Amino acid sequence: MIRLLIAAPASGSGKTSVTCALLTALQKRGLDPCAFKCGPDYIDPMFHRSVLGVESHNLDLFLAEETAVRQNFRRWAAGHGAAVCEGVMGFYDGLGGTTDRASAWHVAKTLELPVLLVVRPRGASLTLAAQIRGLLDFRKGSGVMGILLNDCAPSLCRSLTPMLERETGLPVLGCLPHLEEAAFSSRHLGLYTAGEIQDLTQRMDLLAQKLEEHADLDRLLELCGDGAAPFAAEPRVKGSDGVPIAVARDEAFCFTYAETLEALEAAGGSLRFFSPLRDSALPSDAAGLYLPGGYPELYAEALSRNDAMRRVVRQAVENGLPTVAECGGFLYLGQSLEDEKGRAFPMAGVLPGQGIRTPRLVRFGYGELTARADNLLLQAGETLPVHEFHYWDCTQNGEAFQMRKPLTGRSWECGFASDTLYAAFPHLYFAGRPELAERFVAAAGAYWDRRI
Repeated sequence: MIRLLIAAPASGSGKTSVTCALLTALQKRGLDPCAFKCGPDYIDPMFHRSVLGVESHNLDLFLAEETAVRQNFRRWAAGHGAAVCEGVMGFYDGLGGTTDRASAWHVAKTLELPVLLVVRPRGASLTLAAQIRGLLDFRKGSGVMGILLNDCAPSLCRSLTPMLERETGLPVLGCLPHLEEAAFSSRHLGLYTAGEIQDLTQRMDLLAQKLEEHADLDRLLELCGDGAAPFAAEPRVKGSDGVPIAVARDEAFCFTYAETLEALEAAGGSLRFFSPLRDSALPSDAAGLYLPGGYPELYAEALSRNDAMRRVVRQAVENGLPTVAECGGFLYLGQSLEDEKGRAFPMAGVLPGQGIRTPRLVRFGYGELTARADNLLLQAGETLPVHEFHYWDCTQNGEAFQMRKPLTGRSWECGFASDTLYAAFPHLYFAGRPELAERFVAAAGAYWDRRI
């Protein structure tokens, strides 16, 4: 089986472009690849999914224990001929940016993945070799097996290759040239989502073509193949006869971990997707409601204009429909939400606060969430690893939980909760704590039994 992790010295090195190019090339070669993303990122897996037509999964060693990550990697890679994992930030950048915990290196080490180092040779030549040597020596067993020069002219690659191989002892496997027509644009949460790029397939095909032309993929596959057969596929729990869970899914609510949805299904849930932007009601049989994060601020006017859906959601939550609302979903349950221009629009009106824009990231990063009292997902005193990433804030963030930064100890109160509600900015990762999905589905099942 082909297995590797794509890493880089820093963010902005083009890991996503290289990953998508490689996935496309492997797919064209008939290797049936699957994809993974280190860390809590939602956007990069959307690009992987667009290339492959199947889910990409996150591998996060803060949100889940090493044993769970190993088991999940094996399960999600089962039946595929290749598994490609995209790293996060710089190779060793982990928890708090000052440790290697949950870094790309940590994931590669835990899963014993060979590492392809993607480097942009801008403004450096011999110094580039020194930087790579530093990466190799920084931790024992870096796992780096080769170098790919990204955004690099083939002529420059030919010039740098002998020196880099001599000075680092690593093979340079070629380059991916600069392709303006295939570039991915960014905004405040990272890249634009895959669904917003109309000619994405053509861009991916061009990237794969240039990678095949200017990189030695045969050598790469040789270095990353372990000679073992693909993992045996396990039957996946999924059906339409479980407890119906309504899941918001559209342009405004697109930040959902595939593995969280799979955890809900494994716990006995049956997913019913709907759009708060376009639908006028929740699925008729909904016994639970999941409002994930996304970009509701970009669609605040359209969400507000759908008055029928806002009324239905407000009535359902107030009537005790078990509900999980994270980040953007939390903002949607508030009184109002500002768009990018600062205009405020009415939202569902379940919670007391107003969603407001801010000029910078708010309470960014990993944290530990502790429940002050028993609620839908957690028992009093129970602590859960979570992640926050948002530029919008709320005038009333609640006090149902204590959020604590694991390195600095800084803490604050946040969230609203009851025996039927979790609503807060922190994103949850059900694959790391399957009991969360079990509790949510159990509450939804009890609601369903009362209703019928």
